[in-house]
Amino acid sequence: MNTNTLIEKYHVAAPRYTSYPTVPYWDEVNFNTEKWSQAIANAFKSSNSKDGISVYIHLPFCEDLCTYCGCNTRITKNHKVEEPYINALLKEWDLYLGLFKEKPVLRELHLGGGTPTFFSPRNLDTLIRGILAKATLHEDAEFSFEAHPGNTTEAHLFTLNRLGFRRLSLGIQDFDPVVQLAINRMQSVEQVEAITALARKTGYNSINYDLIYGLPNQTFDGLSDTIYEVLRLKPDRIAFYSYAHVPWVRPGQRRYTEDDLPSPESKRELYELGRKLLKENGYVEIGMDHFTLVTDSLYKAEKEGRLHRNFMGYTHQYSAVMVSLGVSSISDTWTAFAQNVKTVENYMEMVNAGEFPVVKGHILTETDLLIRKHILNIMCQGHTSWTVFELENESFASGIERMRWLAQDGLIILSPNGLQVTGFGKRFLRNICMNLDARLWNKQPEKQLFSLAD
Repeated sequence: MNTNTLIEKYHVAAPRYTSYPTVPYWDEVNFNTEKWSQAIANAFKSSNSKDGISVYIHLPFCEDLCTYCGCNTRITKNHKVEEPYINALLKEWDLYLGLFKEKPVLRELHLGGGTPTFFSPRNLDTLIRGILAKATLHEDAEFSFEAHPGNTTEAHLFTLNRLGFRRLSLGIQDFDPVVQLAINRMQSVEQVEAITALARKTGYNSINYDLIYGLPNQTFDGLSDTIYEVLRLKPDRIAFYSYAHVPWVRPGQRRYTEDDLPSPESKRELYELGRKLLKENGYVEIGMDHFTLVTDSLYKAEKEGRLHRNFMGYTHQYSAVMVSLGVSSISDTWTAFAQNVKTVENYMEMVNAGEFPVVKGHILTETDLLIRKHILNIMCQGHTSWTVFELENESFASGIERMRWLAQDGLIILSPNGLQVTGFGKRFLRNICMNLDARLWNKQPEKQLFSLAD
């Protein structure tokens, strides 16, 4: 079977597996806030002193809608929303501290959005100092934030760096002005270059650029030009994502139609073009969608078998507990997930009333934990192995049996007690993991829930 035929065969809706089970398959019937509180308290007690915890803070506000975006955002130019929201975040933090009984050891802190740099440097200072005042820093603590090239100022960079931030991610997507107009995301090469230089001068030692392939009106020449500019600026990491077209979830994507998008064949060729250029110019492919220099911590983590993946994406260090603050954010204890309410109004109301703003979640079963472990191995290391005892689990064994088709197509090398993703198969990590997804196979969705794997 040739490459194009395989690409067509595996061009199906598939999760990105930042978690297992995926959110649409959470068992909400057996979940409540009391169970969640107990789960996170137990996980914290057993892991805090050794591994510390991760904290993700969702800052949803943006001044303009980027039409490609799939994140939970609130569009406004009213900056009076900043202080009440930050006050609510710190109240939610206090709710978790009330469960923990001891100071959390903070290992990882990430500001996501939305647009974190929508908030003023002064208000970000208030937020971070409020978090740090009630925590102890892990010796390997790493702080990072997502930055918009159009509104990130020297004051933002200086303030956050002074608070311990050393890594930032710049959302670029594509420098082609035609594409930028379609997705309503305008920033020039000069802006990105200036912010990158200023960040390095200020003391940031890891800079990531986000790029997306498959965007409306995207061309091979335009993407090539974008990547050559990126190569010239030489960020430490590059996240090269597939555009997820889900207009039934994100109405902003209706600004354009499927006719404006590259065909599946062209989209795959755009990916192959970007992948080739990055690998030829010193970047190494890490996990799914990521490319790094060999000096980057993600590269070192993969080589040493420490690469981890959670709702924040790939990280070079593991902590069992991830406390996620803010609207729609998802927390994780390894054995349980919980998601906050999705509207700012509901979030503020619940937190200000002293309630955990959790709207749904999932307590993992033994089968869930088994499958989660192997999916994580595949997503992070490109291989996994199992025991005879694990094969006694019918759901897991059925997933391994489904893998035989992938082996025949050259995506994996399958042995009696493990599998190895091939170089060609690395393009199809989502498809490979989907074959282990017992909950998806036991209940096929009646409508499309996920974006297409490319």
